[in-house]
Amino acid sequence: MSEPKITPSNFTTTQLQQWLSPIFPSQDILLDPTDCWAYGYDNSRRQALPQAVVFITESKQAQALIKLCHDQQIPLIARGRGTGTTGATIPDHGGIVASFERMNKILEITPKDRLAVVQPGLTNSKLQKALAQHGFFWPPDPSSAGFCSIGGNLACNAAGPKAVKYGTPRENTLGLKAITGTGAEIHCGVRTSKGVVGYDLTRLIIGSEGTLAFITEATLKLVPLPETVRTLRATYANIHGAAQAVAAIMGQPVVPCALEFMDAVALRLAREHTELDIAPQAGALLMIEVDGPLGCIENSIAAVKTAAQNPELLDLDVAANATEVAQLWQARKDLSPTLRKIAPKKINEDVVVPVSRIPEFMEHLQALGQEYAITIVNFGHAGNGNIHVNLLVHPEQPGELQRAEQCLALIFKLVLELGGTLSGEHGVGLEKRDFIAQEIPQNTLVFMHAIKSQFDPKGILNPGKTLPRFAL
Repeated sequence: MSEPKITPSNFTTTQLQQWLSPIFPSQDILLDPTDCWAYGYDNSRRQALPQAVVFITESKQAQALIKLCHDQQIPLIARGRGTGTTGATIPDHGGIVASFERMNKILEITPKDRLAVVQPGLTNSKLQKALAQHGFFWPPDPSSAGFCSIGGNLACNAAGPKAVKYGTPRENTLGLKAITGTGAEIHCGVRTSKGVVGYDLTRLIIGSEGTLAFITEATLKLVPLPETVRTLRATYANIHGAAQAVAAIMGQPVVPCALEFMDAVALRLAREHTELDIAPQAGALLMIEVDGPLGCIENSIAAVKTAAQNPELLDLDVAANATEVAQLWQARKDLSPTLRKIAPKKINEDVVVPVSRIPEFMEHLQALGQEYAITIVNFGHAGNGNIHVNLLVHPEQPGELQRAEQCLALIFKLVLELGGTLSGEHGVGLEKRDFIAQEIPQNTLVFMHAIKSQFDPKGILNPGKTLPRFAL
């Protein structure tokens, strides 16, 4: 089974105006191509022109819009803040982009039940600031937290550094309200820490990139802020030493709340473009955060320090103050945008391998970079094996883009051979869609297409994304 074939729609502006005006006020409709262009891109640097953009502010508008698009078979793409890197919000079939940026309220914070109820357009950072006043936080914290929306976090299951200890949005979301591709509103999940009634549609919708339903409300599971957090920085002579340390740290009882990795090329770029003070001979760096009760933190730090020791360790320091911590994290968060300034094209893949296979993975990446003469920069969430592999490409150089594509295909092959997966939190979108059949067996793909058809029988929701275009 494959999803219905959706071709770019050719409705006139007048028709769209007539259909959309009963649902949205005029200030929440964009039809001029000049205005719509800004909503046809994401951080993949792909772009396509939608035929209209609407700003959803309440659930009944989402229902009416989806019913309209279902009846007229108009492609419909949900959009948060456009920080995704895989082209998942690109309207490559034309149609309508539905922006949720104005549906951004916190509806409820209930500390005693450890939950918050929010709308999808709320930014991650605004949520965290509001929760901190109650002594809580929501664990997912992508590097784009200052800009990205909760709806986008849920759509991609985007997690960030704290996932190593606290899990991803799937583990930190209790329930959802969503609108399916027929315009039906569904409620799934619970408000309690336990619940097993019915199928787990909450976890199914999270990570589906807007292809099954539009999320209009989320009930999030909260975690108390720790009494204290300590940040450590360990530098190693080479990648192998750092990778071995990651495996050792994750193989002992104290789980860090963050365990980030930067390779030699990433460190060089950080020295050149940020205020990170690191010795030139360092071949890799680990940023380690440990949190917990104040009375236990010194024992936890000691256990992590012991695990981090190996012959390649150059130095291991605990950040002395908040300024040092902020500089260290800023250097890590600035890496991805910095890479875009260095090469005209950056191929950014967030693959995941088992933690025990990280040393082997890093060695193979080095060899592939040398074989194909491609600069590969690696950093990311080493504590759960989620490595951000960045291929820096100069397309104007003859043959370089082709070499990069060949190298990338071998990287994906290597990831799967090591028992990994092709995406940890960026999602699939368009960038990885055509590789997915290498990871997911044919029978499973057919079943996934059948699930898609139940939620979205006419295939209007984000058509052509996530799953291979046709079942095998």
